Amino acid sequence: MTEQNKARETQLRPDQIPQQAFDWYDEYAHGDINRRTFMTRLGSLSVAGLSLGLISSALIPDYAKAEQISFNDPSIKATYAEFDSPKGHGKGNGYLVTPSDLSGKAPTVLVVHENRGLNPYVKDVARRLAKIGFIAFAPDALSPLGGYPGNDDDGRAMQRSLDRDKIEQDFMAAATWLKQHEKGTGKLGVVGFCFGGYISNLLAATMPNDINAAVPYYGTPASAELQKQVQGPILIHFGEQDARVNATWPAYEEVLKASKAKYETHFYAGAQHGFHNDSTSRYSPEDAELSWQRTTAFFKKHLA
Repeated sequence: MTEQNKARETQLRPDQIPQQAFDWYDEYAHGDINRRTFMTRLGSLSVAGLSLGLISSALIPDYAKAEQISFNDPSIKATYAEFDSPKGHGKGNGYLVTPSDLSGKAPTVLVVHENRGLNPYVKDVARRLAKIGFIAFAPDALSPLGGYPGNDDDGRAMQRSLDRDKIEQDFMAAATWLKQHEKGTGKLGVVGFCFGGYISNLLAATMPNDINAAVPYYGTPASAELQKQVQGPILIHFGEQDARVNATWPAYEEVLKASKAKYETHFYAGAQHGFHNDSTSRYSPEDAELSWQRTTAFFKKHLA
């Protein structure tokens, strides 16, 4: 048994953690409460056999558990690339992963991180896409501040300190740069998680002629005045227990219907916000795998 598998066995399952704890973590992860308040609230839970340390360690990401594709995998080539962002922060930087045996051209996919910068989990997602033949690029919104700092608390604070409009412009510029990649086919997809899900929805609305396929994971929609510009195709994943994000869906769906946009949605029963992220106990292996199969099939269909 590998060390990674041993670590997974000692991690609490989602059904062992009270829903209240997941809800508080969601508030903490999105900056509504600080770490001290989060830990204090966890300490108030009275759950037989589960200590504060065990619950908190299960909820807070451990990125050593999230590597599915090694950066040394011989089938891929991982490096960093810079792009111009004149309407954003001037320059941006990101993690570029290509198939190592790429002799011709391949479709491209922009990978958008959560609200804390380009962490190891999102880099791994980019590697997973390159492993199956895509050119994947994961920009780091924290590039103007030196990049992801190595921990989520600082990363979250750094991202909140940046101008939101400029961050959005940076991702639009990254999408434009990637679509024009010399090894790309000109077909561009985008997949994002949480904040990245929002960016995926935003790009589908603001760049409908450039984005050939969008896949938001548990992300809120773009502003009301932009939503009607979404044409699709767009594939949207929701966790059933993600009340905050799910509350935005009914109104968004009405707009998509009125606009005759091409969209597809999936709700994963019992799944939490962040169910695809395999570094915490919010991770749902079956739902993550099913959603990823749907995502890659969607990209293969629409980016071919």
